[in-house]
Amino acid sequence: MTRIVTRACSPADAEALIRHGLHPVLARLYASRGVCMPDEIETGLARLVPPVALKGCEDAAALLADSIEGKRRMLVVADYDCDGATACAVAVRGLRMFGAQIDYLVPNRFEYGYGLTPEIVALAAGRKPDLLITVDNGIASVDGVEAANALGIEVLVTDHHLPGDALPAARAIVNPNQPGCTFPSKCIAGVGVMFYVLLALRAELRRRGAFGDARPEPRLDGLLDLVALGTVADVVKLDGNNRVLVAQGLQRIRKGRMQPGIAALFRAAARDARAASGFDLGFALGPRLNAAGRLSDMSLGIECLTTDDVGRAWELAQQLDTMNRERREIEAGMQQQALADLSAIDPAGSTTITLFNETWHQGVIGIVAGRLKEKFHRPSFTFALADDSGKTVKGSGRSIPGFHLRDALDLISKREPELISKFGGHAMAAGLTIATADVPRFTVAFEAVGREWLNENALARVVETDGDLEDAYFTPQFVEMIDGAVWGQGFPAPVFSGEFDVASQALVKDKHLKLQLLRGRQRFNAIWFNHTDTLPARTTLAYRLASDTWNGVSRVQLIVEHAVS
Repeated sequence: MTRIVTRACSPADAEALIRHGLHPVLARLYASRGVCMPDEIETGLARLVPPVALKGCEDAAALLADSIEGKRRMLVVADYDCDGATACAVAVRGLRMFGAQIDYLVPNRFEYGYGLTPEIVALAAGRKPDLLITVDNGIASVDGVEAANALGIEVLVTDHHLPGDALPAARAIVNPNQPGCTFPSKCIAGVGVMFYVLLALRAELRRRGAFGDARPEPRLDGLLDLVALGTVADVVKLDGNNRVLVAQGLQRIRKGRMQPGIAALFRAAARDARAASGFDLGFALGPRLNAAGRLSDMSLGIECLTTDDVGRAWELAQQLDTMNRERREIEAGMQQQALADLSAIDPAGSTTITLFNETWHQGVIGIVAGRLKEKFHRPSFTFALADDSGKTVKGSGRSIPGFHLRDALDLISKREPELISKFGGHAMAAGLTIATADVPRFTVAFEAVGREWLNENALARVVETDGDLEDAYFTPQFVEMIDGAVWGQGFPAPVFSGEFDVASQALVKDKHLKLQLLRGRQRFNAIWFNHTDTLPARTTLAYRLASDTWNGVSRVQLIVEHAVS
């Protein structure tokens, strides 16, 4: 069952924003998302929290400055998702601006798994680095850092994930979530952390008198397109600090001031960079980069983001686009198989979903778990074989509000000490490794936690909207204004709701419902993607607004999210 509700909005806060000059609808949208002061909507770089507030940043800056002056070899160890790729590109591009000798290494997820493991350190040692720099990983790499130290290789950890009981013995750790860090933006992405380290490095070199006519200060704002992409694609909460980073990056992209790889990805995705939005970063560019890490090697994605050769960037962007198409085909087949497996089960009779298929691709199980979670509104885990031996499986889970997935795994590991060999994650997404033979046992244990933690209300989907929208605002100009703002996780894009008459409906490509809607004297084009069930003659819809341009003429189109008869 789905309920459509309207977000609460403080009229006083909305009025204060209107007095500041904000459009009345935009003021209502911001107020309902917790913005109560006019300065909170400002996105100038001056509003960034200073690097000095981020624990470990000054230590990292001193370490990097010494390494640059000593001409020591640096090697970035990256993660294999979009945040890791952009963080690596920011590190490589940024440190090269300061004259660093730097290269990068990204583990193949299927061979080495995640993080700075002892195996990765051994691989990295072949490059003879003096300093390893982790990006978007490392806070849990106690053994890996120990292995590096034993080889005489220093380690700088930059990460944003939650730490475990023990911290690695690195030369410096920069992570807003480490104990004792008072940095207010706890949800900054890994790419944002690395950007902050570069800001601190520039300040440190400035203090050392390193800059002059022969060595001008680098302009780090040229990296903000990468920071924006990684921040949006990693689905971190867009608090005020993250909104500044994303807004500044989007501003540069719209003006055409971006890396060749970013421009090539926009072209490959057939998106107009001049009208770039967070939606483009999260749903067009991000998946193309992630496809490399899911199906092949993220080195392709990182090279795309670090090359200055426009032709090479376009060649790599096309390869990434091809991989993303392959990823979608694999995902569609897995999703179809998952739904077929569920056809013999009534998900309504369970609080959780757990599925395993030995033919599934390990790199795509997380996406399929997310699709199942969306369709059935249940915490979901999907499993694939971890290797060719068939003895172990890796699982990826996605959750719903009110069910902390990592805490659930922690509870299961305490109740069944021998069941889970390793796990990690956070509230809404997590992963684990177990023996193949133990999948049924895990299924029972996971469902037991679900029955304890979830009640009927939690299992009912609630769609939050911004309420009704006045007829006067169904214009391309209004859509352009909405698209110009920064929306994302924790600061959701506007979704409106209202009652409409359905004048006509038909399927497009056998999987999308195309609609003609009436309200008063107005007629609207609408589409409900990946939905085939017809609607009654009159219905209440939750919808987004989009501009649909044909032959140079722009019209407003409604993108349906949910319907309640």
